[in-house]
Amino acid sequence: MGSVIELTKHLVQMNTINPPGDEEACARFLGNILEKAKFSVSLHPFGEKRASLVARIGGNSTKKPLCITGHIDTVPLGATAWTKDPFSGETDAGRLFGRGTSDMKCGVAAFVTAAIELSDRLSGTPGLELVITAGEEVGCQGAFDLVRQQGALGRAGAVLVGEPTSNFPFVGHKGAYWLTAKTSGVTAHGSMPNLGENAVYRAAKAITALENFKFSNPPHEMMGQATLNVGMVHGGLNINSVPDEAAISIDIRSVPTSKHKDVRDQLQKCMGHDVELETFIDLESIYSEPDTPWIQTVFDLVQPYLGYRPEAKVATYFTDAAALTPAYGSPPTLILGPGEASMAHQTDEYCVLDRVEASVDMYKDIISDWCEI
Repeated sequence: MGSVIELTKHLVQMNTINPPGDEEACARFLGNILEKAKFSVSLHPFGEKRASLVARIGGNSTKKPLCITGHIDTVPLGATAWTKDPFSGETDAGRLFGRGTSDMKCGVAAFVTAAIELSDRLSGTPGLELVITAGEEVGCQGAFDLVRQQGALGRAGAVLVGEPTSNFPFVGHKGAYWLTAKTSGVTAHGSMPNLGENAVYRAAKAITALENFKFSNPPHEMMGQATLNVGMVHGGLNINSVPDEAAISIDIRSVPTSKHKDVRDQLQKCMGHDVELETFIDLESIYSEPDTPWIQTVFDLVQPYLGYRPEAKVATYFTDAAALTPAYGSPPTLILGPGEASMAHQTDEYCVLDRVEASVDMYKDIISDWCEI
C-alpha cells in the first residue's frame, strides 16, 4: 500500500469535487486495499459515479465495534487562482498541497492506514466499522443515504470522525439549520406600483425582524448560543416590475439546547405567518460529555502527540456525525483528524506531513485500546 503520505497523494489526485462528486472511483480504490487487508467491504451507490463505502473487520458479542468515519468529496476550487496544482499532491516545505488535503483526504488516508496496519490483530476483537462517505460537503447526503439503507450500517460503541482538527480531539460540533424564507406579492408595471404588492418590501420587513431575532433557549455550556445569519436575498425579475416573489437564505448554527423544531416555530412567529419557510439542510448539533470514560481515555492517548493533555473543545463546522451518531444510538463521539481546519475550503489548501504521519500512530493507539490488543 505504501506510506500514508503516498495514499493521501493518490486520493488527492482523484478529482471528487462536489458537485458533481464522482466519488465512486475513490471509494472503489479504498475498498480494494481494505479487502486485501481482510476487511469485509460493501459499496453503496449514491447517484451516477457516486458511492459510499462501509468496511468491517473483527467483531464479537461482548462489545460493539469502533466506528471511524470520513468523507471523500471536496468543495470546488473557488475563483482565486491556485499557485499549486490542486490535483497533483505536490509536497513542499513539509506540506502536501491540493484540494481536499486537509478536508479531509489526509484524515481518511490516516485512519485507513492505521486500520490496515492493525488488521492482522483484529479478529475476535470488538473490531472496526469504517464508514467512508460521498456527499458530505452539501449536507451529509451520503451519510444520510447510508442511514436510510436497510443493513448498510452495523453497530458502533463509539464514533471517531477524522475531520481536520490538527490532531486535537473535539467533543462535538454545532448543528446547521438552513432555511429559505419566501415572500409573495402581486406583480404590476413599475410605473404603477399601487396596483401591485411588493414581495421585496415584505422580505425587507422579515429581514429587519431577523436582525433583531433572539433565541429563546439557554446557551449551551460549551457551544454558547446558537447563531443566525442572513446570507442571501433574491427578489424581482426586472427593474420596471413590482416583484411578486422574494427569497431570504437563513443560516442557523444550532447548539444542543436549541432544537430545530422550536427554532422554526420561533422564526415563523418572528417574521409572520405570511412568510413561507422551506428547509434545505437540517443537521442537529452533536455533543458528548467530556467526562465520558472513553473520551477521557482518548484524551490520555493523544497527550504524547500534542505535548499536553487536551481540555474539551467543540467545532463550529458540521460533520457526518450529525447523521451517523443518532443512527448508532448516540454513542460517545469525537472529532479528531490530522488536517488543518484553517485550510478547509481555502485556495492552496494543504496538510502538514508530520501531523499526518503522527495521526497514524494516534489512530492505532485508539484502535488498540478499544479492541484491547
